[in-house]
Amino acid sequence: MQEVRDELQELAVAERVARRLSEQARAEAEQPVTPPAGQVAGRAVLTVPRLERGMVETVLPADYQRIMDVMRRADGPVMVKQACGELGISLEPTRSEAMRAKLNRLTERGRLRKLADGKFTTTL
Repeated sequence: MQEVRDELQELAVAERVARRLSEQARAEAEQPVTPPAGQVAGRAVLTVPRLERGMVETVLPADYQRIMDVMRRADGPVMVKQACGELGISLEPTRSEAMRAKLNRLTERGRLRKLADGKFTTTL
């Protein structure tokens, strides 16, 4: 009889452990994924992860999320200057080249497509 009680107690403990592990896994799954940080010239910078199946755009830094929003709302392919205008960014060469670099980065990571005429469009 004592063996049965011991086994029941072990099962109760195992059930509590399984419940805790399940709650922990659920909590981890609900936490937003932060993009990996990198280092450039000794400064921490956010990197743009490659597009993978099931990956949401919230892993992108905020400015890249805004760019993706502009690209999705556009009626067709977007020029760099159009993207700058939509985001309220100055059209001076340094600013537009920085935007071009971001658009190219999104293209390299599989989130945008660059057309032969230099315009950008969403991949979907």
